[in-house]
Amino acid sequence: MSDVLTQLAEILEQRKASSPEESYVALLHHKGLNKILEKVGEESFETVLAAKDAASEGSDKTDLVYETADLWFHTLVMLSHLDLGPQDVLSELARRFDMSGLEEKASRNQK
Repeated sequence: MSDVLTQLAEILEQRKASSPEESYVALLHHKGLNKILEKVGEESFETVLAAKDAASEGSDKTDLVYETADLWFHTLVMLSHLDLGPQDVLSELARRFDMSGLEEKASRNQK
């Protein structure tokens, strides 16, 4: 699974330097962090709505998967814009692996 994230991160880094007329990723970077954050917020909201629909309708979760993919994609663009990548997030998740959620939250409050 992380191979897909690694490959996507490499493509996003390459597209960062492309022409905004030729690449959606380059266009987002060209418009700046606020535009990227706007897209993350929009995709986040659409993911929440799709999850609500999937729960109430009960069976077809296709839209939820589609919207989650959009959210992950735009989140990766955000990380790339800030010179981070999926490995930074995966490393943080690995750090938390043997820690309860309550412990992890308490450790953040001490910082």
